[in-house]
Amino acid sequence: MEMSETEPNPLCESPGEVIRKALQERGWTQADLARILDRPLPTVNEIIVGKRAIMPEMAMSLAAAFGDTPERWMNLEATYRLSLAKRNDADAVARRVRLFDLAPVKEMERRGWIKPTKDADELERELCGFFETDITKNEPAISVVTRRYAGLLMLTPAQRAWCFRVRQLARTVHAEKFKPELLVQCEERLRSLAAFPEETAKVPTVLAGFGIRFVVVEPLSSSRIDGAAFWLADDAPVIGMSVRFDRIDSFWFTLFHEFKHIENGDLMSVDSDLVGESAMLAEAKDDIERRADAQAAAALLPPDKLESFIVRVGPLYSKQRINQFANRMRIHPGIILGQLHHRGEVDWRANREMLAKVRDTVTQVALTDGWGKSIAADLRA
Repeated sequence: MEMSETEPNPLCESPGEVIRKALQERGWTQADLARILDRPLPTVNEIIVGKRAIMPEMAMSLAAAFGDTPERWMNLEATYRLSLAKRNDADAVARRVRLFDLAPVKEMERRGWIKPTKDADELERELCGFFETDITKNEPAISVVTRRYAGLLMLTPAQRAWCFRVRQLARTVHAEKFKPELLVQCEERLRSLAAFPEETAKVPTVLAGFGIRFVVVEPLSSSRIDGAAFWLADDAPVIGMSVRFDRIDSFWFTLFHEFKHIENGDLMSVDSDLVGESAMLAEAKDDIERRADAQAAAALLPPDKLESFIVRVGPLYSKQRINQFANRMRIHPGIILGQLHHRGEVDWRANREMLAKVRDTVTQVALTDGWGKSIAADLRA
């Protein structure tokens, strides 16, 4: 007894439909074809109704029975099976591709920034919540009340996600009223802390006292991000740091670089490869970044004093001479060594024991996300 045939696929003629038409033309029944092919009748019936795929051996048998080629039957089968694939499955894959291009999903889930999801709809909702926008219509951007939207299109997905996490945390930090006219006083207070590693613990409090919110977020892998400066509002500046290099010279230069962006009223700066051997060359930076670099270096160490030291001592930079100069400048010797490294006066591998570690000191007091410190995922306003 033969099974009833399914309706033909509207997108593509099935191999079963082609066989059915060929049987009608020849006046054969399915039983006749089964005998010709020397195959069980249920097997032939399942092929005709689309429940069994045509394999190479069957393609050869059908080609012999109907006088054509095995390739025709294999092509018919492949085209038909592709037409059966649900279009919404392909759409879901395309959606997930866009979402994974937009954000480092796996790492954000691991860090607890978004919840693990089972499908594209859930993932889209999580990312819309994290970026606080309908990501199907808008690219994520950090709004600055009366200034304009700060575009983040030039950043990698990891860097952009890091910036949004900094913003989430910064909203929870209490700070005094921001007064631009007091930034010179703030700079002097910060500079007074640069002589001893343990003094870095006072940085968040000092900045908050002058209206600047300070947070630390461990960088996402391969982001190479060092810091960022932007505004929650015209009177609410934020400095975010990754402290990816646990060195006193890196910490202070990055801090002052971002501080200068605030002082200069720059809309937004996201800085990667700011320090270290892989630091971006000055020629590759725009005027705004070069200005912040120069101002940060000068805030830590007057250029004329450093030039005088280089002329008098270079290239014989012993630890004793660096320490003596540091004492006169009331600054940690590691910061002087960092500037000598950056200028190429001292090899990057030399005297690295002078570069005191400060990450643990800073993260013990600053609002921190990373290095085992867990922060509630949902910090949206």
